[in-house]
Amino acid sequence: MNLTRRQFLLSSVASFGTTLFPMLGGLYAASSDATNTKAAYPSFSVLNRITYGSTPANLEHFNKIGLKQYLEEQLNPVDFDDQSCNERLSKATLHIEYKENKDYKALSEDRPLNSLNKPAEELWKLADNSNKMDYKERVRPAQEVRTATWIRAVYSKWQLHEIMVEFWHNHFNVHAFSNQNIGATFPLYDTIMRKHCFGNFRALLEDVSQSSAMLFYLNNAKSVASPANENYARELFELHTLGADHYYNNLYNRWREVPGAVEGHPIGYIDQDVYEAARAFTGWTIEDGANTGKGTIFPKTGKFTYFDGWHDNYQKRVLGVEFDPNSPPMADGKKVLDLVAAHPGTAIHLCTKICRRLVSDNPPESLIKNAVQIWTSTAGQPDQIKSTVRAIILSPEFIEMQGQKMKRPLEYVISFLRATDADVTPNENLFYAITGAGYKQFEWVTPTGHPDVAQYWLNTNTMLSNWNTLENLFAGWFKAASFSLASKTPSYIKTSQQIVEYWYERLVGTAPSKETTDILMNFMPYELEPDHLPDIHSKDFEDRLNNVVTLIGMLPHFHLR
Repeated sequence: MNLTRRQFLLSSVASFGTTLFPMLGGLYAASSDATNTKAAYPSFSVLNRITYGSTPANLEHFNKIGLKQYLEEQLNPVDFDDQSCNERLSKATLHIEYKENKDYKALSEDRPLNSLNKPAEELWKLADNSNKMDYKERVRPAQEVRTATWIRAVYSKWQLHEIMVEFWHNHFNVHAFSNQNIGATFPLYDTIMRKHCFGNFRALLEDVSQSSAMLFYLNNAKSVASPANENYARELFELHTLGADHYYNNLYNRWREVPGAVEGHPIGYIDQDVYEAARAFTGWTIEDGANTGKGTIFPKTGKFTYFDGWHDNYQKRVLGVEFDPNSPPMADGKKVLDLVAAHPGTAIHLCTKICRRLVSDNPPESLIKNAVQIWTSTAGQPDQIKSTVRAIILSPEFIEMQGQKMKRPLEYVISFLRATDADVTPNENLFYAITGAGYKQFEWVTPTGHPDVAQYWLNTNTMLSNWNTLENLFAGWFKAASFSLASKTPSYIKTSQQIVEYWYERLVGTAPSKETTDILMNFMPYELEPDHLPDIHSKDFEDRLNNVVTLIGMLPHFHLR
């Protein structure tokens, strides 16, 4: 990027007011262009939040059928009715390369995504150390999930489904590459999110608790009585269900002092609840071929199993509820899941997070309260999450609150690829690019998942990395996308000013102000003629058009959704 362009971008960021994110010092604000978006293009704004970015095709479809019908289509996806995306998945390849070793030969090849639908037994062969292979082979399934995630995010017609799959992956975060057991079986974990993302939270919670990814990530796969490993139990309370706001850490083991606990309805949890829940989950493990220590050996299937010889069968107390000793197999753990899933604190914690993802960093209490009511009233229904998401998106608050979320690097790049109708072939270069911007897809180290507030992402590293990613995509350095912007530009475009106006509106959702248009016209590396276009088939025109669109994508307006 040359100096004049960088100066322009930095000045455009610095010139923003302080009305949208005053707590961040005014870097992002509702400029005149953003205000126009709210007034004139509500459909664009809605799509920008319930998809990975508006495209001319889905904007036209949305405007034709309206929000309610469009939303119902998105909430009820039909997998076989996504031919274009499914074809891309079937034809996609991902490079794999490693050096020769005494146990195996060197390899360098582009390989199809063969792991996505394999059963546990097949995937577990990659985790089995008795099978000699390079580590890249062992975690290849996780890499394929990442590739498929990009393809679906860019091309799937079921965009809201992809948004919610990403939400649940982030909520139940595991580091897919921290352990070969996780990396090898990661497609099974992704399947859980895809199966339940609009379903029932209690069902989702149980499938997560029995997944090899979560069992190995939080060390519950080897948890045995005396003492039980508390890692999973602690994150179950603190992150997955009630949330840290309902943690009474000052009480420790004085459970009777938690309001409502004596009646069996505590308003929060304490450390003692974590320890007791950890005991309840002892014996929940994976058939990994290990010695049980009780005279038997697990088979090598990679499937969930319960081993009673590891379970703590004594009485327990969780959230003020007494557990009888010697309960039936798995009854203790399932009872814990029942209690935390039904707790009012879980409804508040989860609904707040969903509202934050779809609406605003600071969602209004009225919106959260209504979502909690829907969540609670549908707790026993198979479409609990779907009903809650529907209520949030159809709420007055959702319609009124536009442009109040900053795109994280993943959705920033994907929204640009969608807006430009790029031909995308995801590869490791693209994965590394968003990692450099701070978004560590499927490899965020801590169980917390990626932050979902602008304050974390609004920094020079993320901004510069985002800008560089767009430039590198157009330069072809990543070999991850190709563009044909001239063919996407309508034939009625006759002047360079019309180019700026058309592509600005296509990416941002509103016509640019005269000031923005003038600045874009004045700060091109190639000066555009104001009254006519050069030969649209020339390399010079392609370079000019690419630079215009790249700059628009770098502007603060495009970073908002």
